[in-house]
Amino acid sequence: MPIWKRNLIVCWFGMFVTGIGMSQIAPVLPLFIKHLGVQDSGSIAELSGIAFGVTFIVSAIFSPIWGAAADRFGRKPMLLRASLGMAVVIGCMGFAHHVYVLIGLRLVQGIITGYGTACTTLIATQTDKEHAGYALGTLSTASIAGSLLGPMVGGFVEENFGMQNVFFITGAMMLIAFLTTALFVQEAFARQTKQVQGAKEIWALIPEKSLTITMFVTFFVLTVALYSVEPIITVYIAELSHNLGHVALIAGITFSASGLANIVAAPRLGKLSDRIGAHKVMLFALAAAGIIFIPQAFVTSPWQLMALRFLLGLTSAGLTPAVNILIKKITPTAITGRVFGFTMSAGYLGVFGGAVLGGEVADWFGSRYVFIVTGMLLLANAAWVYLKVFKKLQSRQTATAAR
Repeated sequence: MPIWKRNLIVCWFGMFVTGIGMSQIAPVLPLFIKHLGVQDSGSIAELSGIAFGVTFIVSAIFSPIWGAAADRFGRKPMLLRASLGMAVVIGCMGFAHHVYVLIGLRLVQGIITGYGTACTTLIATQTDKEHAGYALGTLSTASIAGSLLGPMVGGFVEENFGMQNVFFITGAMMLIAFLTTALFVQEAFARQTKQVQGAKEIWALIPEKSLTITMFVTFFVLTVALYSVEPIITVYIAELSHNLGHVALIAGITFSASGLANIVAAPRLGKLSDRIGAHKVMLFALAAAGIIFIPQAFVTSPWQLMALRFLLGLTSAGLTPAVNILIKKITPTAITGRVFGFTMSAGYLGVFGGAVLGGEVADWFGSRYVFIVTGMLLLANAAWVYLKVFKKLQSRQTATAAR
């Protein structure tokens, strides 16, 4: 088995578990905070929001820092640091005796993250050009699937094994990721003689500045779209099912349907990106995802919503691989980790921004409008990608073919 393929398998497992670890606390958090002694419902909601959001905000800040460390010291050391650190911190959450201890540990979790950045950089720099789309497409399914399945996994473990065991089981899985990384990941890292220092120097080395910014914004919009429905999905399902029961279970399955579709479609769309161009797949996926979002506002049953969420996953699966492929192509090797670190920051901010957007739109206009607003946001991003990315790269391909 080629080294890149073996590394891909190990990194996929690690990123999947990391995605679960970052998101599994969502359904458990209010219950655990109440278990820690907070009884007022308003305080529980406020502290739950702080504890959930602080991890993603801090992760957005530290992701480029760990990306820089990956460029300087190698990607495998960053994988080992992040997986072992998260195993310890998440396991310790199960022993938290006060809500502020829990929030503090969630903050530390955000600081020590960086597994996804190191994995993406490792696979992008190791994989040959012919297999880059497939490898990055497959890798992208790990974090998205883990993040989308995490709330359902957390709810299942809490219901069957208890709240504390959510943290212990996730910590144990991260420890397994650490051991498999230590034993099976191989990296021939050649440290650059001249290290790039400072944001200005990094920015000067980026040859395609406008294109790079467009990729950051596109990744941010994608994660906003995926998570905008998280705050309202349970309420929306309850409205559609007329409170007939099993609302939480149906909501979890509906939310996770796009994650399942993503697992199925992303490697195939990654291969398609290798064959016809990542910019073409990106434009189609953005437009299709935007169109599929809008009918979700007009469904009359949970099963219709579930089907549309599955279709959404099939289309959005082409976006993350396309973003990573284009970034790999236009970014110098010396700063690959840092640029992917900024991409991950955009994703973490998108998770937080999506939750805020969904909650605010639902509060002001109603749950159905969350789907309409999100769909319009994706279509607007598609128009921007057409003007800033598709037309530019298509004209280059035409000029190259004419020579």
